[in-house]
Amino acid sequence: MAENHPASPSYLAVGRIVGPHGIRGEVKVDVMTDFPERFRAGARVYLGVRTDDPDARPVVIAAARPHKGMLLVKLNVVPDRNAAELLRSQYLLIPESEAMPLGEHENYAHDLIGLQVRTPDGETLGELVEILFTRANDVYVVRGTAGEILLPALRDVVLQVDLAARTMVVALPEGLRE
Repeated sequence: MAENHPASPSYLAVGRIVGPHGIRGEVKVDVMTDFPERFRAGARVYLGVRTDDPDARPVVIAAARPHKGMLLVKLNVVPDRNAAELLRSQYLLIPESEAMPLGEHENYAHDLIGLQVRTPDGETLGELVEILFTRANDVYVVRGTAGEILLPALRDVVLQVDLAARTMVVALPEGLRE
């Protein structure tokens, strides 16, 4: 997910296929949405290699069930394990127009990629290049001249997000300084 995202992607990633499961064409999906109900049977999503994939193709979810912190998803176009293996690392996408409304202090992940991250005193830490979706909280990967910093996406860490100015102000937690 460290590729450059356009300012307005056609799609939003709601899941990433990490590999096949079993022999009947199920895929293991790393969920990238706060709304896992999107994976209900009969729902239409798109398969693509990135959020601005012009070749993303529509598929229908035949079934979905939780499994070890992920979802096992059966897609209507995947008959067996061999076909499922070909989908490894592809994204399950939805049109941006189908995005759920945001709550207060929430942002879409694609809007955050590329933000310049700095401390309250103006020190530039680098660019937000990736978001890791974990069970506890998201983690922002910031890459700068001093290397890579992993920041928890928590309100006491992320002090301000200014999408218009493309900046994020953060308070570094203890232990992230050398």
